[in-house]
Amino acid sequence: MLRFSSVSLALALVAGVSTATLAKTEKEFITDAIKGDNSEIALGQLAVSKSPSEPVKAFGQTLIDDHSKAKAEASAVAMKVGVSPPGEISPEAQTAMTKLKGLSGRDFDKEFARVMVEDHQKDIAEFKKEADGGHGAVQQLAAQTLPTLEKHLQMAKSLSSAK
Repeated sequence: MLRFSSVSLALALVAGVSTATLAKTEKEFITDAIKGDNSEIALGQLAVSKSPSEPVKAFGQTLIDDHSKAKAEASAVAMKVGVSPPGEISPEAQTAMTKLKGLSGRDFDKEFARVMVEDHQKDIAEFKKEADGGHGAVQQLAAQTLPTLEKHLQMAKSLSSAK
């Protein structure tokens, strides 16, 4: 009986995975990706306006530029899969924004770099998972975005080690 149940489950998984389940996963990923872009743009703007450090300001501007482009690309894919692009930032970014707004000088720069390293490590893991296991336009978007996220991680790490 157990063997039959396992075989039945395996067949159901192979043949019966609903497109709604897959679409929900895609929709969640693309929604989170766009919230991430919104978050990086907002955090980049904060760095440009608040940091006393030219390298931090330059990284902030890179975030604004790269994530604005990524948001446009992700929004186009979102529309293809039936998702309205969100306008808000992630809850984690909101928490980081609140903390960063209360800091200044080197304290701001140090915390900004730490947040960017942590955030980009998490994003890279999520985008790799989607690039390796997704399908269609969402998978392609994840794969093409990875090099930019990896570049941002290296930049954040270099800022972090400089402080």
